[in-house]
Amino acid sequence: MSVWNFTSNFILLGIFNYSPTHIFLFSLVLGIFSVAFMGNTAMILLIYLDTHLHTPMYFLLSQLSVMDLMLICTTVPKMAFNYLSGRKSISLASCGTQIFFYVSLLGAECFLLAAMAYDRYVAICHPLRYSTLMSHKICGLMVISSWIVGSLDGIIVIIVALSFPYCGAQEIPHFFCDVPALLTLSCTNTSLFERLMFICCVIMLLFPVAVITASYAHVLLAVIHMGSGESRRKAFATCSSHLMVVGMYYGAAMFIYMRPVSDRSPTQDKMVSAFYTILTPMLNPLIYSLRNKEVARAFRMLLGRGKSGE
Repeated sequence: MSVWNFTSNFILLGIFNYSPTHIFLFSLVLGIFSVAFMGNTAMILLIYLDTHLHTPMYFLLSQLSVMDLMLICTTVPKMAFNYLSGRKSISLASCGTQIFFYVSLLGAECFLLAAMAYDRYVAICHPLRYSTLMSHKICGLMVISSWIVGSLDGIIVIIVALSFPYCGAQEIPHFFCDVPALLTLSCTNTSLFERLMFICCVIMLLFPVAVITASYAHVLLAVIHMGSGESRRKAFATCSSHLMVVGMYYGAAMFIYMRPVSDRSPTQDKMVSAFYTILTPMLNPLIYSLRNKEVARAFRMLLGRGKSGE
């Protein structure tokens, strides 16, 4: 039985072959990656440059774009390099790095989405106390806490996952180093770690979902009782954008990480992972920019400033 050591490599089997259909799909993924990269970068720069967007809501949105930007850069460039070069190997260090950033960013984004829901709850249900309950200091602490909790989750997962012996062909049935796919190669029983991962997922997914559900339940009641039709439409537009993102993100994450390894299908896992690691980061800035008048206004002003400077 061969066990890998610190100089071993894994083989990423990937998601595409070289058939015409898969070449088209690979080109489509690169296109989605480009749109996601440019969209999230533009959102970050827009919020940074426009002083009217220097509010807690948009600061949280800029952090979401930072996380999405880092997430797609953690997986897609390596996948594209392997596909174009024909080399499918990934070193232990690169695999560990992917696991750490991937798990950390997923965890951080879970809590950030909960913070964004709380922000909308305070803005709509307690508008007169908004500057106190969502001060820049409190908003900063919520963001820092999200990054810290996510990083701790990543550290714990990578330490435990890389402590297992792996043997056989060392072929990971995925396009990046995902922990559930990696566990299928272990020579030892990983059921205890699977239970640990399930508990982590309950905390990292269900607790934020509970916060989001409670926040939007109060928001919905407040919106129903609003007298102004314009205020009601504005509140629904803001909250529906966030709920669309939450639904896509948490639904896919729960499907992947709250099932035992024995019930997994590599094809299903790759498809769902591609959805929320590649497609969702592209959709987030589009959803928020297309449904948010302030972001659209800031974008038009920035374009107008660029044209006037020509």
